[in-house]
Amino acid sequence: MDDTMDESVGETAAGTAAGTAADTAAGTGETDFRVLGPVEVFDRRTGTYVVPSGAKQRALLGALVVRAGQVLPGERLVHELWGERPPAGAANALQAHVARLRRLLQQALGEDGISTHATGYALGRPGARTDAHHFQELSSRGRATLAANPVRAAELLGGALALWRGPALEGSGQGPLCAGEAERLEELRLTTLETLYEARLRAGRHAEAARELERLTARHPVRERLYDLQMLALYRCGRQAEALGVYERARRRLVEGLGVEPGPALRARMEAILHHAPSLTTPDPDASLHELGGAIARLGSRIEALAREQQGLIRRLNSLTSGVTGQGPPVERGHLLEQGADVEG
Repeated sequence: MDDTMDESVGETAAGTAAGTAADTAAGTGETDFRVLGPVEVFDRRTGTYVVPSGAKQRALLGALVVRAGQVLPGERLVHELWGERPPAGAANALQAHVARLRRLLQQALGEDGISTHATGYALGRPGARTDAHHFQELSSRGRATLAANPVRAAELLGGALALWRGPALEGSGQGPLCAGEAERLEELRLTTLETLYEARLRAGRHAEAARELERLTARHPVRERLYDLQMLALYRCGRQAEALGVYERARRRLVEGLGVEPGPALRARMEAILHHAPSLTTPDPDASLHELGGAIARLGSRIEALAREQQGLIRRLNSLTSGVTGQGPPVERGHLLEQGADVEG
């Protein structure tokens, strides 16, 4: 998780803004449900955090927050807390844990938020949201903005990653519900992180990205996309030999770690770098602006020339018609002069 804290948080003001926005986007009313880190319930009115100390209580709260607003059957909660071999009287033990969690929430927040149903329990109202929902929304918006506005995309993606406080559902046990959700969210986090660096490369931040991707590939030695981005960043910094060296390092780690060769995308990147493919370059924004300014200047000159030609044609037409009586009114500036005053009805 260090890569989230070191490289993503604090890159722009969007990180702080997104964290503040999470306070209004996750949860219900004045209560936030948070899973991007240790599971917790946060009361915005008082600034009170609820984080149970017992392992079973944390697992129970984690499961309820993951399915906030939904009814979780008692049998599934028993399986989440005790696995395949629940103790005798597990249903009664679950009721006791729910009662203790309710008291904790009531003492800290003034309300417990847990409702009892015929088949199980639910935390929060239907449609309740968590910080994970807000993370996914920001990430999706960042990806959608990537091609048109990479700077804005980087702000959105950085803001999404700033919502993370540690590993998802940290301390909530290894039950199938929490473990599966934690794995899903971690994959989304890494995908968002990769897209963030793609946005930074599109925005021309090559040297910065190259430095940070060096650390990220060491922390995630089998993420081929990170190597791909690092190779591109180094190449755009004029460091072709180092970029090819990254490919060799990636190949060695993949073979040692997974027993596989690099995939087609990474091999294609290596070939493109080896042959200096034009597709590897990125447009220079300043050069593009200069070119656009030159085109506008040329267009202005052409318009002026056409205007002069038009005036010349008008003068010639007037000279040809001025000596012909009764053949029509003279022409001025491209229009016929109105002579209604000279026409008798």
